[in-house]
Amino acid sequence: MFDASWLNVGSLVFGLFSWALPIVNLTRSKKQRNLNWAFFSFASISACAISICLQIFYQNYLVKIEDWSAIMDTMGSVAFISAALLIVTIFLNIISFMVCRNKTAISS
Repeated sequence: MFDASWLNVGSLVFGLFSWALPIVNLTRSKKQRNLNWAFFSFASISACAISICLQIFYQNYLVKIEDWSAIMDTMGSVAFISAALLIVTIFLNIISFMVCRNKTAISS
């Protein structure tokens, strides 16, 4: 009934979503005061956490079915991509915070 490959698809979707939210926040109209930048940042970091969590669940699935070769083949890439996802998400949210803070200060 449940195919574990959906965990990878969900992880990819949430990972892309975690990058898209700060970008959307940055590209919003300059006339808007961006009062809800905190919502976008919170949702972005939450999506990043869900994405990494889904990868952990997939690795747990591989342990349960004792597919050691799959774990050994993919663990290095999973660790690298998870770290890159987290670093880029934090970086985008910091940029979004700085830009939105300046827009709010200028429009006040």
